Amino acid sequence: MSLSVTKKRSLAALAAACLASVALPATPALAQKVKNKTPAAEASASSVDYVVTIPSVEAVQSSMDEATITDILSGNLAGNAAALAELDATSITIPEITVTLDVEVDGETERGTLTLSNLVLEDVSDGVATSMRLNGSSFATPEGNADMGTISAENVNLAAILGIYGLVDAGASREMQTLYTDFLVEGGSFSSDEFSCDIGAISGGEVRGRPFETSFVEIISIAQSMEDNPEDISPELLGKFVRMYADLLTAFESSEFTFDGLDCAGTTDEGEALAISVAGITMAGMSPGIYPQLSFDGLSIVADDGTMSLENFTLKQFDLSSVIATLEAAPELVEESWFEANGRGLIPAFEGFSFSGLSMDIEDQDNEGERIIADVAEFDLSLGQYLNGIPSALDTWARGLRVDLPEDSEDEQVQQLLALGITTIDAGFRIAAAWNADTNTIDVEEVSMSGVDLASVALKGTIANATEALFSLDMDEAMTAGMGMAVKALSVDVVDSGLSDIVLAVVSAEQKVDPKTLRPVFAGLAEGTVVGMMAGVADAAKLGSALNSFIAGKAKSLNISVEAKDDPGLSLEDFMMAEDDPTTLLGKVNIDASAK
Repeated sequence: MSLSVTKKRSLAALAAACLASVALPATPALAQKVKNKTPAAEASASSVDYVVTIPSVEAVQSSMDEATITDILSGNLAGNAAALAELDATSITIPEITVTLDVEVDGETERGTLTLSNLVLEDVSDGVATSMRLNGSSFATPEGNADMGTISAENVNLAAILGIYGLVDAGASREMQTLYTDFLVEGGSFSSDEFSCDIGAISGGEVRGRPFETSFVEIISIAQSMEDNPEDISPELLGKFVRMYADLLTAFESSEFTFDGLDCAGTTDEGEALAISVAGITMAGMSPGIYPQLSFDGLSIVADDGTMSLENFTLKQFDLSSVIATLEAAPELVEESWFEANGRGLIPAFEGFSFSGLSMDIEDQDNEGERIIADVAEFDLSLGQYLNGIPSALDTWARGLRVDLPEDSEDEQVQQLLALGITTIDAGFRIAAAWNADTNTIDVEEVSMSGVDLASVALKGTIANATEALFSLDMDEAMTAGMGMAVKALSVDVVDSGLSDIVLAVVSAEQKVDPKTLRPVFAGLAEGTVVGMMAGVADAAKLGSALNSFIAGKAKSLNISVEAKDDPGLSLEDFMMAEDDPTTLLGKVNIDASAK
């Protein structure tokens, strides 16, 4: 015998169907066709018609009878949730479930068929199944077919799932409960006329959850109301949605999940070959208020016009604590103006991202016939210490930025580098700074650039008078605070790793002289210029001497330190005056220099 359920579903009804699918493993023998009864209010202009067919069911020592299961699959999950939450059964086996869907899109109907093979629940006691196993599933549409291998899980807690959604009394406790453990999908495949994919296994240890403060029925009602009238959402409804959303962000936690990747190959709409592969994906454990880190390994894209690959790409976690606090503090009636006033509080604390092993060889879309060939060994962006939606700590760096310079480039700077004999750039950089609340300063740990076998320049310093007003929600206040900052100290380190030798070799070749004879000449000119400009400044001779040693090649590193004589430091006004006459700063700073 079989059960067929035909129904037009809107967003709300489809969500209910998804929840009902969680309870499907608990179904005993079904031996009739039942027409699903759904309130007319759930129908919508955009619809999905579907038929569920279950040829046979074997339930061994089950506490739930056929009529109850039939009623659940008819759409009355809420009315029978208590019986499902208390289900006892030695085993429930459904050899096959077929779902035929007719989806109407732009007036045209497209049919898809989902087939689930051999769904088995074992040792079900008080709504908890010791194990759940689905031997396989397939989904066929005119556009393509998908097949998945065995899906299994242990300790499937139907009672807790129903309690989370408010369909059964979950009691007063707000503690997390295990929903299932040892989740495993053994992988599968997808194929269409244009593409085919091999899909790896998905596995995870445990998922836990707690009851929502808003019942599932009300969640669906809110979602449906917002969908029905997107241009006229009442402040009361928006207030309910805001509080509901804040609650959902802390309702689940999980252990780490892994995905063994996929390999896809086919052709684009333009008929060009394209292959995409991912060796693996790892999602860190989820915790309340934290969107976990995602790590992608072995990404590769191969197309007719080029290739791109990444050894790893990691999207670091999002801390939603400030978002949740802002949402929870929202008034009962939420107007659009509330979002404008609290926009910064709705920004999650994003910790950044990183990648390694980037390699590309692609067409240059801006220059016909040219290619972009580049490699990046490592890149990292780390953000932290958020204040009013703004990170007050930043550390970003990269190494192994390798780019081949095109010999036929018309770019003037590229031609200059080629003239120096530089055909490949291998560079790196770092920018690291953090706001210090105790001292009201921004400590610039490092701003540096380096080139392998060329040179490196690193700056560090202290910016004073950086008050908390910099992060104010009032933009005028923040701008005023920014204009009040002052540079207290700066230090610059320069290391020559071969750049001067390259430059001197080119210049000496043009002038047909020995490079060794040019160094002392340039060194003397630099020293004389500095001493002349800084006449009367106590440290002028020391700075000139250090420059002489560095340019002459007697030293490979040069350090120049500048510190403001008066607090808080050099202001914006000081720098504006120095645009016309840089020497106006000389009397306001102490300068030190050394060469090694």
